[in-house]
Amino acid sequence: MTQAELAERVGVTRQTIIAIEQGRYSPSLEMAFQIARVFKAALDDVFQYPGDEE
Repeated sequence: MTQAELAERVGVTRQTIIAIEQGRYSPSLEMAFQIARVFKAALDDVFQYPGDEE
Protein backbone atom coordinates (compact mmCIF):
# COMPACT_ATOMS: atom_id res chain seq x y z
CA MET A 1 0.00 0.00 0.00
CA THR A 2 1.32 3.41 -0.89
CA GLN A 3 1.40 6.40 1.44
CA ALA A 4 -1.18 8.07 -0.79
CA GLU A 5 -3.52 5.06 -0.57
CA LEU A 6 -3.20 4.92 3.22
CA ALA A 7 -3.80 8.67 3.47
CA GLU A 8 -6.94 8.40 1.35
CA ARG A 9 -8.31 5.52 3.42
CA VAL A 10 -7.70 7.39 6.69
CA GLY A 11 -8.81 10.78 5.37
CA VAL A 12 -5.56 12.72 5.70
CA THR A 13 -2.90 13.98 3.32
CA ARG A 14 0.09 11.97 2.13
CA GLN A 15 2.29 14.55 3.88
CA THR A 16 0.62 13.66 7.20
CA ILE A 17 1.44 9.97 6.69
CA ILE A 18 5.05 10.86 5.84
CA ALA A 19 5.34 13.00 8.99
CA ILE A 20 3.95 10.15 11.13
CA GLU A 21 6.41 7.67 9.59
CA GLN A 22 9.32 10.04 10.21
CA GLY A 23 8.30 10.66 13.82
CA ARG A 24 7.70 14.38 13.21
CA TYR A 25 3.96 14.11 13.96
CA SER A 26 2.02 12.06 16.49
CA PRO A 27 -1.44 11.13 15.27
CA SER A 28 -4.51 11.56 17.40
CA LEU A 29 -5.75 8.42 19.10
CA GLU A 30 -8.65 8.25 16.65
CA MET A 31 -6.32 8.49 13.65
CA ALA A 32 -3.99 5.89 15.14
CA PHE A 33 -6.89 3.46 15.52
CA GLN A 34 -8.00 4.17 11.94
CA ILE A 35 -4.50 3.41 10.62
CA ALA A 36 -4.29 0.20 12.66
CA ARG A 37 -7.74 -0.82 11.39
CA VAL A 38 -6.60 -0.36 7.76
CA PHE A 39 -3.81 -2.88 8.43
CA LYS A 40 -6.12 -5.16 10.45
CA ALA A 41 -3.62 -4.97 13.30
CA ALA A 42 -3.63 -4.09 16.98
CA LEU A 43 -2.76 -0.49 17.79
CA ASP A 44 0.44 -1.51 19.61
CA ASP A 45 1.53 -3.58 16.60
CA VAL A 46 1.48 -0.42 14.47
CA PHE A 47 2.59 2.27 16.96
CA GLN A 48 5.04 2.41 19.84
CA TYR A 49 5.27 5.11 22.46
CA PRO A 50 8.79 6.63 22.63
CA GLY A 51 10.74 4.88 25.36
CA ASP A 52 8.63 1.71 25.17
CA GLU A 53 10.81 0.00 22.56
CA GLU A 54 11.49 -3.61 23.37
